[in-house]
Amino acid sequence: MKKLLWSAALLAVLSACSSVPPEESAPGELAVAPAETGPLVVPPLSALRETPARALQGRYVPVSWQQLPGWSGDDLNHVWKTLLNDCRGLMRPVSGSLAAPARAAPRAWQPVCQAAAQAGLGPQASGEPVRRFLQTQLRPWRLEQASGQVASGTITGYYEPLIRASRSRQGAYQWPLYATPADLLTVDLGAVYPELAGKRIRGKLEGRRVVPYDTRAQIAADPARQPPVIVWADDPVEAFFLQIQGSGRAVLPDGAVTRLAYADHNGQPYVSIGQWLARQGEMPLAQTSMQNIKRWARAHPDRVQQMLNVNPAMVFFREETITDPELGPRGGYGVALMAQRSVAIDPNFVPLGTPLWLDTQHPGGAGPLQRLVFAQDTGTAIRGAARADFYWGTGDEAGAAAGRMKQTGRMWLLWPAQAGAPSAR
Repeated sequence: MKKLLWSAALLAVLSACSSVPPEESAPGELAVAPAETGPLVVPPLSALRETPARALQGRYVPVSWQQLPGWSGDDLNHVWKTLLNDCRGLMRPVSGSLAAPARAAPRAWQPVCQAAAQAGLGPQASGEPVRRFLQTQLRPWRLEQASGQVASGTITGYYEPLIRASRSRQGAYQWPLYATPADLLTVDLGAVYPELAGKRIRGKLEGRRVVPYDTRAQIAADPARQPPVIVWADDPVEAFFLQIQGSGRAVLPDGAVTRLAYADHNGQPYVSIGQWLARQGEMPLAQTSMQNIKRWARAHPDRVQQMLNVNPAMVFFREETITDPELGPRGGYGVALMAQRSVAIDPNFVPLGTPLWLDTQHPGGAGPLQRLVFAQDTGTAIRGAARADFYWGTGDEAGAAAGRMKQTGRMWLLWPAQAGAPSAR
């Protein structure tokens, strides 16, 4: 998710996880997220500001709908709801900053979104009415490498963890998840050096100097330096992996559920605890799964903080009310993700906001996974044509699928029929 510290897949072998810090958006690019409820409001073309076009790195070849493998087999469940929400993002004013990830051009999509607003289909529409709309309004384009070869890439998975937590420290609830510290500074290097546009560093003031912000170990060791706690989790490993995913849901003792959404991070580099356990001889590298790490933590409670401190990076959260349980956290496009309908992509090849046809395999090669998805997230591990991170949803089942997901896949962009080849702004 765009506002995640790590938005790549949680692979079964955690030490080999491709999770790394994401790109930063330009200041203000996603400051106002589109509403996710109520009727879709589409501004007229004249109200949409044109911004400079950006060159995409791929080649795009028009094809027929019949050439999409498995097109007729997708039930298109949740596609219409995701399309309406995607249009809210597409019709949002575009930042002119070239530091922000490339997104689909609003003027190209205005007629499609206007037709969707007038189609008379409810948010839960699926099946043939949705298929007819898509085939009328859009055209598939096969994504190829710049060399002309059909693009294929690695498809990984990610998810939104579900943890048990309390607002007070008590009993098993001993592991804090923090809000953003008041003294955390973010320095926009591009404001001083234009050639560093989009680059930021984080730190704190020490006298008149900006120095690196505290590591995880320093925060844990000094109560006076600890930020405000939003909730206390009952499991240190679950809390740690919620930080890796960057967002999650917390079930409170009274049964209420709240979302911990990514707010910021301390700017420190990510270090794998799985690799540390292997180097310590605690378990073979190939067995450093989340489940095995949790078992190790239960067996060595006196060494848990030592293990966690190996990773100096720390994520800070903000609390969000969950208004629609079907929707996940906001991705890099600023709209809420939909389970098994949203993906993170490389915006150099696929503009954010673009619907895609994905052709890959279920985790472990358990049959084809062919479905319509939406490019709604980014991450620095997501690089190259047809490279994608598939959002599985919330909870343990989604986490298990995300952890096993590492398949080869292909993608087709679904672009407005009258807009010509795919483009970005």
